[in-house]
Amino acid sequence: MQSLSRGLIISCQAPVDSPLHEPIIIAAMAKAAVNNGAVGVRIDTPNHISAVRERVKVPIIGLWKQVIAESDVYITPQFYHAAAVAKAGADIIAIDATCRKRPGGEKIADIIARIHQELGKPVMADVDTIEAAKAAVDAGADIVGTTLYGYTLESNYPPPGWELLTQIVQQLHIPAICEGGISSPEMARKALDLGAYAVVVGTAITGIDLQVKAYKSLFRS
Repeated sequence: MQSLSRGLIISCQAPVDSPLHEPIIIAAMAKAAVNNGAVGVRIDTPNHISAVRERVKVPIIGLWKQVIAESDVYITPQFYHAAAVAKAGADIIAIDATCRKRPGGEKIADIIARIHQELGKPVMADVDTIEAAKAAVDAGADIVGTTLYGYTLESNYPPPGWELLTQIVQQLHIPAICEGGISSPEMARKALDLGAYAVVVGTAITGIDLQVKAYKSLFRS
C-alpha cells in the first residue's frame, strides 16, 4: 500500500477482440510501464495477472470483468472471481462497490470480509458516488477508487470524477485513488493536488485500439 502513495499506476488492459488481448502482450505493457516509473499496475483476468506477475514485482491491482445477465455489476462481481484473481498473483483485489444489486445475492460486506479473511488481500472498492464510497468504507474496503464515476446511471457525467475524488478525500479517512478519464500528465497532477493517494492511467497510455479510433474519427473516410 505505502509503495503506491503519490505514484502512477498503469492499467494494462485491452478489448477481448483486440490482438493486444494476449497475456504475453499485457505482461510486456506492464513491464514497460514499471521500467519507466509506474509504482503499480492494474490488470484484468487471472491469465493476464499470472503473466504480469512473472514480469514485475510492483503491486498488482487485480480484477476480473465478467458480464452476468442478472446484474450490471461486472468488476470482480462475486467472491469466487476474487479468489481466482488472488490465486493468479494479485496483491490488491479490485471489486465493483457501487450500490447496484450483485449477482447471486452476495453482499459487498460479505465479499470484502471473505477477501480479507480467506485470501488475506486488501480490497480496492471501485465506486461511482460518495454514497457508494461511504458504504464501501463501512463494509471494510481498504482503498476507494473513482473508477466507475460516469459509468452508471447514478453518475451520468463524463470522467474524471473530480468532485467525487474531492468528496472522498474530505469526508472519508481512506486512501482515494483517482481512476477514469485521466488523459494527460497535467490531469494526473490535478488529481494529486486534490488529494489522491495515487493515480491510475489506462487508455491514454495503453489503449491503442481506442486511441487509434479516436484519431481516425478526425480523418475523412
